Amino acid sequence: MAFVRTAVRTVMGCRRPLEPLWRASARCYSVQAEHTTEKSVPYAKTLKQEDAHKGPTKPLPRAADAVVIGGGSLGCQTLYHLCKMGMTNVVLLERDRLTAGTTWHTAGLLWQLRPSDTEVELLAHTRRVVSSELEAETGLETGWIQNGGLFIASNKQRLDEYKRLMSLGKVYGIESYVLSPAETKDLYPLMNVKDLYGTLYVPKDGTMDPAGTCTTLSRAATARGATVIENCQVTGIQVHTDDLGVRRVRGVETDFGTIETPCVVNCAGVWATKLGEMAGVKVPLIAMHHAYVVTERIEGIQVVFHARLTSMRDHDASVYLRLQGDALSVGGYEQNPIFWEEVSDKFAFSLFDLDWDVFMQHIEGAINRVPALEQTGIKSTVCGPESFTADHKPLMGEAPEVRGFFLGCGFNSAGMMLGGGCGKELAHWIIHGRPEKDMYGYDIRRFHHSLSSNNRWIRERSHESYAKNYSVVFPFDEPLAARNMRKDPFHQVLQDQGCLFQERHGWERPGWFNKDGPAPVLDYDYYGAYDVKKNSDYKYNELLGKEYTFDFPPHHNTIRDECMTCRNAVAVFNMSYFGKFYLSGPDAKKAADWLFTADINKKTGSTVYTCMLNKKGGAESDLTVSRLEPGPAHLPLTPESNGDVYYLAIGGGVAQHNWSHIQTVLQDECFNCTLTDQSEDMGMISIQGPKSRDLLQEVLDADLSNEAFPFSTHKIVTAAGHKVRAMRLSFVGELGWELHIPKDSCLPVYHAVMAAGAKYGVQNAGYRAIDSLSIEKGYRHWHADLRPDDTPLEAGLAFTCKMKTSIPFLGRSALESQKAEGLRRRIVCFTIDEKVPMFGLEAIFRNGVPVGHLRRAEFGYAINKTIGYGYIRNPEGEVVSPDFVRGGEFTLERMGVQYKAKAHLKSPFDPENRRVKGIYSSE
Repeated sequence: MAFVRTAVRTVMGCRRPLEPLWRASARCYSVQAEHTTEKSVPYAKTLKQEDAHKGPTKPLPRAADAVVIGGGSLGCQTLYHLCKMGMTNVVLLERDRLTAGTTWHTAGLLWQLRPSDTEVELLAHTRRVVSSELEAETGLETGWIQNGGLFIASNKQRLDEYKRLMSLGKVYGIESYVLSPAETKDLYPLMNVKDLYGTLYVPKDGTMDPAGTCTTLSRAATARGATVIENCQVTGIQVHTDDLGVRRVRGVETDFGTIETPCVVNCAGVWATKLGEMAGVKVPLIAMHHAYVVTERIEGIQVVFHARLTSMRDHDASVYLRLQGDALSVGGYEQNPIFWEEVSDKFAFSLFDLDWDVFMQHIEGAINRVPALEQTGIKSTVCGPESFTADHKPLMGEAPEVRGFFLGCGFNSAGMMLGGGCGKELAHWIIHGRPEKDMYGYDIRRFHHSLSSNNRWIRERSHESYAKNYSVVFPFDEPLAARNMRKDPFHQVLQDQGCLFQERHGWERPGWFNKDGPAPVLDYDYYGAYDVKKNSDYKYNELLGKEYTFDFPPHHNTIRDECMTCRNAVAVFNMSYFGKFYLSGPDAKKAADWLFTADINKKTGSTVYTCMLNKKGGAESDLTVSRLEPGPAHLPLTPESNGDVYYLAIGGGVAQHNWSHIQTVLQDECFNCTLTDQSEDMGMISIQGPKSRDLLQEVLDADLSNEAFPFSTHKIVTAAGHKVRAMRLSFVGELGWELHIPKDSCLPVYHAVMAAGAKYGVQNAGYRAIDSLSIEKGYRHWHADLRPDDTPLEAGLAFTCKMKTSIPFLGRSALESQKAEGLRRRIVCFTIDEKVPMFGLEAIFRNGVPVGHLRRAEFGYAINKTIGYGYIRNPEGEVVSPDFVRGGEFTLERMGVQYKAKAHLKSPFDPENRRVKGIYSSE
């Protein structure tokens, strides 16, 4: 191919003497810090200066309210937004020049539609900043070009994914169109459309110039009072321990002086890990080579496209193409990226030599999509370092190890695109203690502390996330990398019974039970890259592949059987991955009153369902809190306490977030408390269904009648000769108990339960069943239909709040104000009669006008309908009252097709809560 031959000639012409073009082996697992210092980057300018100062460009101030470290996209955006929010005594330190390191060579693409409502909002803010706000404020152009974006679909599943994005975009007013191959050809005449299924066209997507954007941001920030200092490398972070034993930031050290500050913002990109080490903070990211090439001039491209040629992503070929003057740039994500093992501090405006063994897959995909490239040469290669993370999401927020140390790094080559939105949220985080939006998916606290320092987990998961970046985002996908990191005592016995595990927070938790035998998760094979032998006859992966659909999966009926067994007989759920904490100490009651929305001033033996809020009244958590008897320690079931002590049971996928939130509140309020974690030391099974009492009465030595063991109470009991804590609770809307069991007793108790339950038709069930059963009953899932940007009043959880008492709690004043003003948004349950699956993100229309989108959706097997929950607004900005809900005609849009929906203000299943009380007689 002429294109490839030209590419080879181009690289050979610029390589150093005796340096081979092709590596001796195709196994490019990692490289050292070898790089070339001169390559052609296709921007009109960069901020590199050959005659740069050898010292700081400005004197260092003695002190600052915050110091931002790193002058790339995130650093400049965070500085700018801090100033806009009123914090102007701030300093940005850049070790070289602005954009050095990773930002300067970015492709600068901005796509508005993503499979996440939060990301759509973040991208919208970036677009506003770079396309209009900065120019209006400074009079300077940022280099924004609105040339539109095309997503290419080569199969139905890919087009279905794009249709989902289109429907979500309607909620946010984002213009997009699904085009036929012929319409696509009209828009992009160079494209080969013979193998197309269709495309998604977004006219107002665009491209950004990194130098122009960062220059304008820094000038806008300095005009507001900020100080930008280049050529000043940070050499240390001063941290001190306060009187309560809390580690806090004190200052930033450089060779040219120290700046006293209580706040450091780590926006150092690839170098963020080293900066974190200076403060004792773990930054779980990894550096890789990331590349694109720029073609020679394509004859007539500017004439043919009198309007600017749209940018294009062909996800199935893992390649993107962008107009670059009178040429095209070509890049993508490959299966075998090169790790940069020894990150060099000298690397500023340098690039690596491109490894064609790795990059060639993008060339082939590009030529297939734009055949003219086969006859076009390469003008430049751009292969630079980028930082990548375990889930391809950034690392943001305050580090759990050190107060005042904030992260704004690990942007997975999307720092320009997400920079404006994330810079604004990070600034709000720093000033107000929390972001405005739901940023949990980016919060460093989403990772368990045991994982964020585990090199295997970081490396394997980051590789998989990189390699799958352009894969279709299916609702029930699971990672294959870094599995089996945390296993509970039931893991093997459930695996032997066909359990298909999900991964959450490092834990292996049951998803559903395959009736064709075991399907274990195997060691990660890097998808066959790096000469690693690819796993064969991999049953787990084969079953996972059957989930890759936007229709009902083949095992839809298997999950139905688990659900209906729970509804009609009895099911056992392994919920051992739950976080299990004890709160004790002299101020435990004060802390519990302040932390929890529900009134926990009940007698010992009580359990309450409650939320924890932030200052704005947003839900940081939902959990159960049980009041225990004080006394000597009998761990793990009871801690030692001479006073008030509480047992907290928290969804395992968010345990670290909860732990950090509680610790932060305890520190801020100076409560004298101890929080201990017993999550690894106890298992937990939940026995649920109409026959649960009959079953457990044969296993436990306690009276389980309503009078002796009411709902929302707990006791230490004996099960098969072992002490366990039994709690009468349900997350599926049935009569049932949870058993919290010391890990050494887990299997004997489980076997006793299953043996006693055989005559009642007992069956194992997993979290796919829990998802269906809980949505049927209207129970919330934190970070789905309950998030930090939702209040309990909006979420229908006012009953969890002790508003009728005089007891103050965190977030109470915000709730009181909201209650007085009326709700401007409200959660609503929807059902549809058509048998079509929904997964969340479907648009909600009221009387033909978009008013929101589904946060969560599942199929409800007992009512035989698809159920969805979403928050709706009044388009007029008025209060969303129950009458507003009742008075509208609703439709849900799934992949461009609208379905008539019924709105419910109560749960469509057992709205009177009879079943959890054990009342089945009327059925």
